[in-house]
Amino acid sequence: MTEHLEKGRYRARWANTAAEIEAAMRLRHLCFMASGGGQGRDDGLDRDDFDDRCRHLLIEEIDGGRLVGCCRLMLLRDGTEIGSSYSAQYYELSRLSGYGAPMLELGRFCIHPGILDPDILRMAWAALTRLVDAEGVELIFGCSSFAGTETDRYLDAFGLLSDRHVAPRRWLPRVKAPRVFRFAETLRRAHHETDRKSGLQRMPPLLRSYLAMGGWVSDHAVVDTDLNTLHVFTGLEIRSIPEARARALRLVAT
Repeated sequence: MTEHLEKGRYRARWANTAAEIEAAMRLRHLCFMASGGGQGRDDGLDRDDFDDRCRHLLIEEIDGGRLVGCCRLMLLRDGTEIGSSYSAQYYELSRLSGYGAPMLELGRFCIHPGILDPDILRMAWAALTRLVDAEGVELIFGCSSFAGTETDRYLDAFGLLSDRHVAPRRWLPRVKAPRVFRFAETLRRAHHETDRKSGLQRMPPLLRSYLAMGGWVSDHAVVDTDLNTLHVFTGLEIRSIPEARARALRLVAT
């Protein structure tokens, strides 16, 4: 993405000033801490040491400029840099260290909790499409979060992930975090019968988007008490995106 992208009611653009990055951090705090129950800072901002190494994408309403969504993006030259990613704090990613092409970590994606509009997510993917094409990215990855840390409410969603979407062994993350839910192993031993409709309803929208494009996940979820979430490592190889979906994304990105 060069400067900005406008479609319908929304504009996607990069944060260019400290104040704009702070606005994104404030929205993140609202989504993950104030609304999500995480253990946040007292200043109303969600920030960490990774923010200075990332580009920050803003999704705004064109009319009035209200910030309705954001995420941060870290470009990696190839798999040799995977250990410097945010995700590497929680997942053992050595199997990806041999990935021989540019990678993009997508993190802290959130949409204002008072707004339910799928066009916001579409705008984010359109902006990502521009960046992927410009930088020759071949793998997008990150942590996809479920709200709360209670696993029982998401068993059908985890069942879908276990049945259809666990990463190929050559890329599969290993356990690193101290608290995890090994859903693939647990549900297999329990002979869990997945309700597909319930599973899809419980799936976070960003994760559904990843999966619809051919994405895959870790076989376990990390229990993150700081953000009050369960999250799974998620990867999407660009060459796996169905041709029709890729054309649709590029149409929005033009």
